[in-house]
Amino acid sequence: MTPTHQHILSLALRGERAAQHQLYQAFAPRVFGVCLRYAQDKHQADDMAQEAWIRAFAKLSTFREEGSFDGWLRRLTVNCCLQQIRKNKLLIDDGVAQRLAHGDHPLPTAFQVDATAISKLSTDELLEHIQQLPEGFRLVFNLVAIEGYSHAEAAKALGISESTSRSQLTRARNKLQACLSKLIVVCL
Repeated sequence: MTPTHQHILSLALRGERAAQHQLYQAFAPRVFGVCLRYAQDKHQADDMAQEAWIRAFAKLSTFREEGSFDGWLRRLTVNCCLQQIRKNKLLIDDGVAQRLAHGDHPLPTAFQVDATAISKLSTDELLEHIQQLPEGFRLVFNLVAIEGYSHAEAAKALGISESTSRSQLTRARNKLQACLSKLIVVCL
């Protein structure tokens, strides 16, 4: 956090509306970016981001300045996204996950994708592929592969078993690799 952001944060913590607006302006793109990864589309991401900001300003006084504000806001945003998904009943249940894990709906086998080809994809293209993952795959992929949650933490956050979290991550990676392989073949 820059010294300017630190000053704005200290003013916002005191309840100054102008500073809260500046804080929003500074961090809104980051919050929206996190929401985009959890949402199915930009409209849902907008809703999630709005809810995250409402919660952030309501809980701003709980920020103890022991860690980074960016980390605190990111964690709050992720939790808000998960809560909205739960509220909308978009989480897959363990029964569906177990059927998938036992191969009732197998995914294509994993492809080897050239790392240099992946680096040519834009962030928007990669995000679009993540958004197209089935809900359970996308949530576990975001929590474990991107946010750094352990499988135990992801399982607890999503209300699933650790083995389901592991299988969802594997299947998400396989599906992304398959999609990216097809895209790269088309581009060549």
